[in-house]
Amino acid sequence: MYQVRTPCIGVCSTGIGDVVCRGCKRFAHEVIHWNAYTPAQRRLINARLDSLLTQLIQPRIEIFDAQQLQAQLLAQKIRHNPDLSPYAWFMDLLKAGASQITDLNDYGCRWVAPDAANCLLELKHQLDEEFYVLSLVHYERYFAQYPI
Repeated sequence: MYQVRTPCIGVCSTGIGDVVCRGCKRFAHEVIHWNAYTPAQRRLINARLDSLLTQLIQPRIEIFDAQQLQAQLLAQKIRHNPDLSPYAWFMDLLKAGASQITDLNDYGCRWVAPDAANCLLELKHQLDEEFYVLSLVHYERYFAQYPI
C-alpha cells in the first residue's frame, strides 16, 4: 500500500501544550492520531500544509524550474516530500541550508521582487513564523469551537 509521508520533523511542541506543532504545523490531534488516519486523511492534512506554504512563498519566490530544484534536493540529500508542491520543497531547502545558498538560480528559483532584502535566512524565519500563525488561525477558525 502507498505510504503517505508524515510532515513530522522531530521538533514537536504539542507535548508541551501547543495546539499547533511549531515543527510540522499540524494540529495536536493530527499528530496524536496520524498513525490511525487513512492515506486519504493524511493526504488532506499534507495538502492543507502545502497550500499554506504555497500562499506564503509564491509572492516572494518564483520557482521557474521545479525539476532543477528537485535535482538539487536529491543531490544534496535534503529530505523532502516529492508528493508536495515545489514550494514545500523550497521550504525544505531553506530549513536545510538557507545560510549556505549563494545563488537561488542554481536551484531553479529567484526572488519575485529583485530589490527585496534577499536574505534567505531571514526569509526562512519569517516563513516559519507566518506558517505557524496561519496554521493556528486555521485551527481556531475550524477546530477550536468544536472540541476533538
